[in-house]
Amino acid sequence: MLILAIDTALDACSAAVLDTETAELRAQESLPMKRGHAEALMPLIARVMQSANLAFTALDRIAVTVGPGSFTGLRVGISAARGLALAARRPAVGLTTLSAYAAAIVGQSRSVPVMSAIDARHDHVYFQIVAGDGSQLVRPQVASIDEAIAASQFGAPHLVGNAANILAGRWPKDAPQPIAVDAQPAPDIGWVAWLGAAANPDTTPARPFYLRAPDAKPAAQLQLAAQAASS
Repeated sequence: MLILAIDTALDACSAAVLDTETAELRAQESLPMKRGHAEALMPLIARVMQSANLAFTALDRIAVTVGPGSFTGLRVGISAARGLALAARRPAVGLTTLSAYAAAIVGQSRSVPVMSAIDARHDHVYFQIVAGDGSQLVRPQVASIDEAIAASQFGAPHLVGNAANILAGRWPKDAPQPIAVDAQPAPDIGWVAWLGAAANPDTTPARPFYLRAPDAKPAAQLQLAAQAASS
């Protein structure tokens, strides 16, 4: 199976082509960035596909991170994945950024829980906790940093994600200390591809996975709110 993986959810613009038959990435590229995903993504995908020496119709499916993450970044990646899937007549699947973070750690030790965390700002994080075998212990959710730490009741965890250092810095001294802290700015695009290969297109659609409403409101919505307030 040939998978094109795309990630624009956080602080990178990434794409890769995975060949599951050889268990190798035929091509990959990742550019660190906080903004500018919309301008960078399609040229990056074109370079990756050229390096893999593949036409889009040769792909079996397209995988994309669907959140939590930057609302703007998510729209860029998901729109690209849907458009390419439609043009190539291939399925598009969506994977959460939290699961992509955890995938690189799961299996290293079946006894160590993995806590994925993404900075949600305002002293909050998006997080989930899975067991060492990948089974869910705490579902994906948004919570205050203190509430997220309190939810870790399964032994010393392996922290991963762009908020890993934030959690580690607030970790109580009298609690089991994290065994590792992997503060990655974005998920490994290779693991996004592998999760995409394992996903069921019928149950993992390429659509945004929001755990809370966006902070920014469209101009029309703000105007209506102002009118309502003044009436």
